[in-house]
Amino acid sequence: QNILLGKNSIAGAISIITADPGEDNEGMTQVTYDPEVGEKIVDFMTTGPINDTMAYRFAMRWRNIDGHIANPVRNKDEPERKEYTLRGKLSWDIRDDITAKLKVEHGSFDVSGRHLELIGDLVSDSATPFFTGRTYGEILNDTRFPEGGSEAGIGTLPGPTAGAAGQFNVNEDGSYLNLNAHPSVLDHTPDYSGGNNGNISENNTYNITLNVDYYVNDHTFTFITGLMAYDYDEVCDCDFTAADLFTVDFIEDYKQFSQEFRWVSPVGDNFEFIGGGYIQYHELNFFDSILVDTDFIPELVNAADLTEGGTRGDNDPDPNGSDFFERAGYGDAGNSLRNFRSPRDFTTDVLIGSAFLQGTWTITDTLRLTLGGRFTAENKEGSRELNYTRADGTPIPFGEADTAASVSFAAERHSLKGKRKERQFAPLLNLQWDYSDAGMMYFTASKGFKSGGYDARSNQSPGLETRPGCATDPNCRQVGLDGSCEFDNEEAVSFELGTKSSFFEGVAELNVAIYHTNFDNLQVSVFDGTLGFNVGNAAAAVARGVELDGRMALSENWILAGGLAYLDFEFEDHPFGTCVQREAPTNPNGINCDYSGKPNQYSSPWSGNLILAYENDFADNFMVRASLDMIFTDDYNPSPNLDDRVEQDGYIKWNGRIAVSDISGVWEVALVGKNLTDELIIAYAQDTPSANTISGAVVHHGFIDPPRTVSLQGLYRW
Repeated sequence: QNILLGKNSIAGAISIITADPGEDNEGMTQVTYDPEVGEKIVDFMTTGPINDTMAYRFAMRWRNIDGHIANPVRNKDEPERKEYTLRGKLSWDIRDDITAKLKVEHGSFDVSGRHLELIGDLVSDSATPFFTGRTYGEILNDTRFPEGGSEAGIGTLPGPTAGAAGQFNVNEDGSYLNLNAHPSVLDHTPDYSGGNNGNISENNTYNITLNVDYYVNDHTFTFITGLMAYDYDEVCDCDFTAADLFTVDFIEDYKQFSQEFRWVSPVGDNFEFIGGGYIQYHELNFFDSILVDTDFIPELVNAADLTEGGTRGDNDPDPNGSDFFERAGYGDAGNSLRNFRSPRDFTTDVLIGSAFLQGTWTITDTLRLTLGGRFTAENKEGSRELNYTRADGTPIPFGEADTAASVSFAAERHSLKGKRKERQFAPLLNLQWDYSDAGMMYFTASKGFKSGGYDARSNQSPGLETRPGCATDPNCRQVGLDGSCEFDNEEAVSFELGTKSSFFEGVAELNVAIYHTNFDNLQVSVFDGTLGFNVGNAAAAVARGVELDGRMALSENWILAGGLAYLDFEFEDHPFGTCVQREAPTNPNGINCDYSGKPNQYSSPWSGNLILAYENDFADNFMVRASLDMIFTDDYNPSPNLDDRVEQDGYIKWNGRIAVSDISGVWEVALVGKNLTDELIIAYAQDTPSANTISGAVVHHGFIDPPRTVSLQGLYRW
């Protein structure tokens, strides 16, 4: 779909067309209730004529959900979600040859909490005795000294030290330090329970679309004007644990204007075409900041700062006058992170213009050739600036905070900006042959592009040069960070051979497709192992496979349908992947790991679905409809770092629905079951931020899909 559906449809596109106003007055309301996750949905629609030339349609959805992950810290289920969507649509027959449609839509959804849990927790291999041999949960919940504590001189301490809330606490006998994190940090088994200190996300979307059609001698000229915007404000407990380590503020604002012109030729001629032009302007403003408002992170970093002149900081005397931390083996680099902030501002402005033409030549009654092309010009500007301040906005001087932040958050100060100009031509060739009245074969060759841009979420600048301010400050050490800023456009060359067939006079259908796609500069977003995401380009990748889908009417009442897909995806050249925790770099730069020869995230060799549906009337006035479907997948890796320790096993998920309605469909009552076999599915997984870099422990967190749910649904039409 690289020609007609526009920008960046490198692997096809999903086209969603909302329903138009109707000519008759009618309406619908539907209510859904699911007691398992506390989900409540109300859908409403009304439509009808306003006068002889105008009609309206109004639709809304209201949805509340309590969530499916128990959070013992907040004593509630999460993620709690409250949302609504309103859409109004007007159609106007201005005159016989001109029609217009105006759509206005607004949506809002607020989310409290996240559907995540800690997954796995391997003991620390840190050289620091306070961490070694303990899981991350044990470190956060109860950090003990080595047996006897004599090496640190703890046994000579007279009594409680550093007893302020949130700091390390030393018992009177000097036996251990205790962070007092909630016991849920010790739960690292996926079980629909995960502790955190609260996540809040407030989101709004806006959309206005005007569509005008002008008909001239069976030709159609279409003008589409679009205004779209969204914004969100989010507070993330981004250490993803019940310990109050740090949070991150996110604010994002996006605005877009687009204008498309289309010329469609009459249908039925030997040569048919669609051509036109498209312009788009959009701007994105993104802000985020790490917030360290407790003593957990500072004291963890202090605990990790063991060696004089070590990479985690130095061993300056305790600023409060006590040499406790010195004698215990602590430094004070963590103190530089107290009341720490990392305000980052990212902006990008984009102007796009394109022209496209696609034509189909009917060579014979059974042979058709389609050729097309889309030329796109794009100008883009981007900038990203990250600084360090205190909570009151006071800038932090270059020094220990830079080293401590580089270890704790893999972050560095930077100020980057750039401009890009891209010119692309995307061609298409498609040949179709009707080999019989019930079958067609086709061959398609196409080239698609996904434009380059600027990375908003990388916490480092690219390259390994000395950081600003480090040249004259001995406390600001180079720790080998290498982030991303600008990434190049992606190119895909695809070939597909397929057939679409029907059998037994339309009783059954079967479609088969074989495809091969070569990617050049494939755009990849890789978690940096700590907190940020680096967007870059894999030099080369290939995807090839086979897909089948079909359906058959087993009788007048039964239908069987399904699909099967085989995918072979491989990075042919991707030397700059992020190493998994404790993995030695395989790239000569000493930082990255070579992903060449590996599959991509979510690449499952086999996947498919099967559905059996039944429909029949009974007692003359009623109709029963039932369906049972299964979705299956082979093993896949949900981690952007391709960490085998969090690989998702293959599964089969069953869903079902049974409904009873009156024969005319005015009302319907249904039971809807999802994930009936109660499969526990990890939808996404990655390293838990800062865990390994500070403590040496290996722990992941994962986003968990809902368990089995059964909902009751009622519908009424008028």
